[in-house]
Amino acid sequence: MRLYLYQGVFAATVLSMAAVCAAQNYHVADHWKLGGQGGWDYLISDDAAHRLYITHNSRVEVVDSTTGKPLGAITGLKSTHGVALNPDGKTGYISDGAGNAIVVFSRADFSVQATVPAGVNPDGIVFEPATKTVWAFNGRSNNVSVLDASSNTVVATVPLPGKPEFPRADEHGSVFVNIEDKNEIVKLDAASRAEVATWPLPGCESPSGMAIDRQKHLLFSVCDGGKMAIVDYKLGRVLGLAAIGDRPDAAGFDPKHGLAFSSNGGDGTLTIVNARKHGFPVLQTVTTEKGARTMTLDASTGRVYLVTAQFGPAPAATEAMPRPRRSVVPDSFEIIVVER
Repeated sequence: MRLYLYQGVFAATVLSMAAVCAAQNYHVADHWKLGGQGGWDYLISDDAAHRLYITHNSRVEVVDSTTGKPLGAITGLKSTHGVALNPDGKTGYISDGAGNAIVVFSRADFSVQATVPAGVNPDGIVFEPATKTVWAFNGRSNNVSVLDASSNTVVATVPLPGKPEFPRADEHGSVFVNIEDKNEIVKLDAASRAEVATWPLPGCESPSGMAIDRQKHLLFSVCDGGKMAIVDYKLGRVLGLAAIGDRPDAAGFDPKHGLAFSSNGGDGTLTIVNARKHGFPVLQTVTTEKGARTMTLDASTGRVYLVTAQFGPAPAATEAMPRPRRSVVPDSFEIIVVER
């Protein structure tokens, strides 16, 4: 019996070491130049269609996620922030911040189908499949516009306790969003279109990006101060804080390998966290590029995509903008591909 026990322990140890070694093999595999003008925000992977949708100034770039080849763009917008995808494979939705609108587009030919008025400066956006609604979180009016995907009309405006950042849906009727200026997560019920819970994030300053593990019911909120808060969304409490890089703005989760990711624009790194191990240890820190603060993950391949550009000097700080962003060098915009 002891021999079998030792063999079992040895086998488990070997498997564990193999998993760690595999996780620590992430590296920058490619840089895809896109060019163009201005800044950017979120991007999303359409895994099934092998496409990336990347918000870039007044347009959304569409790129083949296998080759990096540009496929087209959704244009005529004002200042894009996020993209949500309908599971029907036909329709997408853009939060146009300066346009105060949700823009509905065709994924077949990238044409705009509707422009629907929302709140002030819609930012994070997510499709909620149980109710077939789109939730656009308005960063300057502290509320969320709920769009009925069948009619392309806003059917509710839900107040929030502070400035919303990135949302996630659990695909069973709940939507979660980080509240940046309150250091908390709000849980919303999609059917009643109402706030049902608020959870503080101790140790997490200015939460921005969020990822979700729907199997283990975990949320991963990336925060200033080099922390990722891991929250059990069944219990509504923080389970731990993982160490990440500086000035993150997006997060991702790989359900196949149980890994959480944080893209850190301040120090130009991608942090990889073991979400299946007690204490949520960091497995690897991949050097990317300064400014690569947003990311998306293709769960079918395990590839991570980040975007950044080269920068010129920053304008002088003001009271309204104490941390002004540096100017973007024209035609330097690129995608960074990270894989194992």
